Amino acid sequence: MRFSPMSLPALAVVGQAVASPISKRDTASDRANAVKQAFQIAWDGYYAHAFPHDQLHPMDNTYDDYYDGWGASAIDAISTAAVMGHREIVNQIVDYIPTIDFTYSNETTISLFETTIRYLGGLLAGYDLLSGPAADLVSDKSKVDTILKQAQVLANTLSYAFETPSGVPYNNLLINNRSNDGSTTNGLATTGSLVIEWTHLADLTGNHTYAQIAQKAESYLIHPQPSWAEPFPGLVGSTIDIATGKFTDNYVTWNGGDDSFYEYLIKFFVYDPIRFSEYRDRWLAAANSTLEHLLSHPASQPDLTFVNIWNNGTTISTSEHLTGFIGGNFLLAGSVLGRQDLIDAGLAFTDSWHATYNSTATKIGPEVFAWDKAGVPADQEAFYEKAGFYITSADYVLRPEVIESYYYAYRVTGDTKYQDWAWDAFLAINSTCHVGSGYSGIENVNVVGGAGFDNEQESFLFAEVLKYSYLIHAEDADWQVKADGKNKFVFNTEAHPFTVVG
Repeated sequence: MRFSPMSLPALAVVGQAVASPISKRDTASDRANAVKQAFQIAWDGYYAHAFPHDQLHPMDNTYDDYYDGWGASAIDAISTAAVMGHREIVNQIVDYIPTIDFTYSNETTISLFETTIRYLGGLLAGYDLLSGPAADLVSDKSKVDTILKQAQVLANTLSYAFETPSGVPYNNLLINNRSNDGSTTNGLATTGSLVIEWTHLADLTGNHTYAQIAQKAESYLIHPQPSWAEPFPGLVGSTIDIATGKFTDNYVTWNGGDDSFYEYLIKFFVYDPIRFSEYRDRWLAAANSTLEHLLSHPASQPDLTFVNIWNNGTTISTSEHLTGFIGGNFLLAGSVLGRQDLIDAGLAFTDSWHATYNSTATKIGPEVFAWDKAGVPADQEAFYEKAGFYITSADYVLRPEVIESYYYAYRVTGDTKYQDWAWDAFLAINSTCHVGSGYSGIENVNVVGGAGFDNEQESFLFAEVLKYSYLIHAEDADWQVKADGKNKFVFNTEAHPFTVVG
């Protein structure tokens, strides 16, 4: 771990914890404050060397504009800064938002999906929090109103994506001339992870077109055609024809590319259970089919529970860090629906992805792993016998999903072991990924020190990793997940919290 002289006092709690085993004397407040201090370090590096560009390269203090060039890290940071009570950072971002020109991008092609979950999601969550339970952080309410106005400008810029024969949108957009990259298909997650943001914008503004276009696109996913594209109830293929809305395959997975479609089914119901009960039913169908047809247990560690890919009758025992959200998703559903069986399944998933962290040299989980005994590489046989999986892509790019599931597990059960697991993960990330002026992904989680850095401080470090790491230790608040399922907020897939209806 590297510190600048100014950061040493701020991270005293973290430094002590890295140097010695976690002490029972570490209070939840101590841990929450340590995460806040890490957030400050990441923000200071970004603000000094990269703002208002998208992401910091902490090793050489350069930057990138991989996400539209509108300051992705700033917009991803606003909701976390708000729940942490970081007044100065909140106001820096609030002052910046009116200056963004959401009608033009220096990037040739932008992603409707990424722009929706990061920018539209960040703006809407910032508006909800700063006009609601965190309103005291901004003294001038007109600045908060501007956040919502800018969200509308952004949505108006993007809305032409839905102007297709079916209503399934193009994902890859050239907004400067209102065109696209000519793709004929869109993906399950990139089509199916828009409804919460666009519907919430409609509810806030009264312009129901925003909701209608996103829900029309989603309708092809919850009423899939042809029938063979739904090999098990609720589980569907990965690719949709833009012209017809029909699926072109029946490749089923909870991994990246499909993941947040399933995530949003139950979350859209949480957002408004009166209007969107059909989404609950589709999630339950997918969950039941997953538990019946896709569960898999490694031969060397049969207590672990992972989720297979299903490809036209063939199962593939490969999963990802991205899929680690599944425990939290089942836990949320179980708490909201009063289903202990779903909670138990969520805890089993969470425990299993914890093993992917606990088994490596850095105590951080890999990007991709597998557990098919026939495929174990010779140099990982001993690792597989002990861990129950083997690593097929060893990098870590500051992903949040496993800590996300720890957060839901703690909030739903109250079991403090999940706080300890989240603290372990935070300490591992803080000690291994802190470099230069911020934090970076690493090359190999199974080599002490990480075997090198990718020099990329992902914007979702602000939105997700540090938010979940903080909230699991923070006091109860309106935005926290509730054990009884009576939530006042629901998190989008970028961990931006939106006020629920009712």
